[in-house]
Amino acid sequence: MIVVTGATGGLGGSIVEHLLTRMPADRIGVSVRHTAKAQHFADRGVRVRQGAYEDPAALRDSFAGAEQVLLVSGNDPAADMVSLHRNAIEAAVAAGAQRILYTSQQGAVPGNPYRPSGIHIATEAILDDSGVAWTALRNGAYGPLDQVLGPWQDTSVIARPQDGPVPYTDRADIAEATAAILAGDRSFDGPVDLTAPNAVTFNDVANIASDLTGRPVKRIVLDDEQWVADQIAIGVPEQMARLMLTWYQAARAGFFAEAGPLPAELLGRKPRTVAERLAADVAA
Repeated sequence: MIVVTGATGGLGGSIVEHLLTRMPADRIGVSVRHTAKAQHFADRGVRVRQGAYEDPAALRDSFAGAEQVLLVSGNDPAADMVSLHRNAIEAAVAAGAQRILYTSQQGAVPGNPYRPSGIHIATEAILDDSGVAWTALRNGAYGPLDQVLGPWQDTSVIARPQDGPVPYTDRADIAEATAAILAGDRSFDGPVDLTAPNAVTFNDVANIASDLTGRPVKRIVLDDEQWVADQIAIGVPEQMARLMLTWYQAARAGFFAEAGPLPAELLGRKPRTVAERLAADVAA
């Protein structure tokens, strides 16, 4: 039995979909806050139980019988996510899980200025002290490209703070690779990177976008504080803008620069490139 948390979210739901292609549905369970939202999985034979990181007793019930538990990391900026992750880890241990997997982040190492890194570092330390085999899936940046590039299709400009090389990774590839790890025979202990095989900068992306569209796409480097002010001016809360700024600061410092081959090995094919993803965005 493999139990996946966060299965009504984008990443967790996609992981379950890929698991369903690799193993019988009755060996898959999901632990979700609202079971009605997972009815589509229950209809296909997946075990659906209610569980939330704030409720250790419900978690233990939802994890019962699981050989492996995949904990999808929380992202509520107002919550004490380390304590909530600790609840989930302790519940998985109490339920008898033999391995706990956790969706961490590439570059989750001391000194990384990107604020969520501290949550992942602390959670990995809890896993290491749990007494159970564990795997931290340090995922490359897998959000929509427009989230970090801005409205370049409208402006023909990528106007963002100074960046650095990043192996931007397709969420669908991460989900499929994660399912391959969960359902496969190969064990991965400790942290493993799941990233696209090549890291690119915004200058690289501007050149790719120019070739795709047939028009010049410029890269403009904005001062950090000017960018924050611009974000606030268009309605982004200052706290959120400054959180995102720490991501650009981490990228320019090289914390996301390393790209790895593991997803390609797990997928048996080349992961989607930035060029392919941009082409799809342009076509859409």
